Amino acid sequence: MHHMLYLVRTLQKVGTLVPTFLLAMTLTGGFSQTNTALTKSISTYLHTLPASVTVSLAVQSLTDSSVAMVVNAAKPVPSASVIKLPIMIEVMEQVKAGTLDLSDIHILTDSEKAGGDGILKNYSHRSRISYADLLRLMMVYSDNTATNIFINELGMAAVNARIRIMGLNNTRLNRAMMDTTAARQGRDNYVTAADMNRLLSLLYRHQLATPVLCEQMLDILKQNEDTLTIPRLLPKPTVVAHKTGTLAYVRGDAGIIYAHQPFLLTVLVEGASTSDAERIIAELALICYNILR
Repeated sequence: MHHMLYLVRTLQKVGTLVPTFLLAMTLTGGFSQTNTALTKSISTYLHTLPASVTVSLAVQSLTDSSVAMVVNAAKPVPSASVIKLPIMIEVMEQVKAGTLDLSDIHILTDSEKAGGDGILKNYSHRSRISYADLLRLMMVYSDNTATNIFINELGMAAVNARIRIMGLNNTRLNRAMMDTTAARQGRDNYVTAADMNRLLSLLYRHQLATPVLCEQMLDILKQNEDTLTIPRLLPKPTVVAHKTGTLAYVRGDAGIIYAHQPFLLTVLVEGASTSDAERIIAELALICYNILR
């Protein structure tokens, strides 16, 4: 009991949603030794961060349901490119339904090109590109033009309906990529750490689209070119299937870490410079890996 009170007080200092944390304890019947080490290590690390930094985190073992920790996990955070995860899911659900064929060709127009991340903005007007390549560009290189093509063709309402079907209660697609006017008006895209872990769990367990399509999505996520966050400090050759996001005010990563005992980890950092946020995510990932491996 004394140890539990210490943890609750520590978590209150770092802004954790203590009721959620206590609920998780109740559901899992208390702490395993591994869970105790995980909770203490993460809470101690978070306590070292400046008060201006807000971390939203959800970590969950994929082999032991009693091993988990959440910090601000239900807090909606501007998603940056992490929102591309549910967009990818809706793409593959439409492939399953037969309403989208990844081998079909899209004719790129100049009016579709978006700034920011990606290479399609440099392609010639009326370039031909398959939807399979668009999907890979959206997830591996975080291509904003590819993303906006999917948002336009799938429909924002369809993506948000898929988000609800998956039980992601605090995630929402509200605007296209690089829509600065919408952002200034307060219409941003939002995710939570808990929602992204839920999505990744469904994907890992082949409970979305079809098992074959789930494996295709996991393979795409393993190719993510942005390795400055979760994978950064992990020992080689640890495989991480993940999607990152970057805005001036948030840096995030949501992924599956294929350690000996695989686990889910989503970290969203607000109130830090991009480089500091990347370091925080990487260090938290290493803490989790060293305990859960």
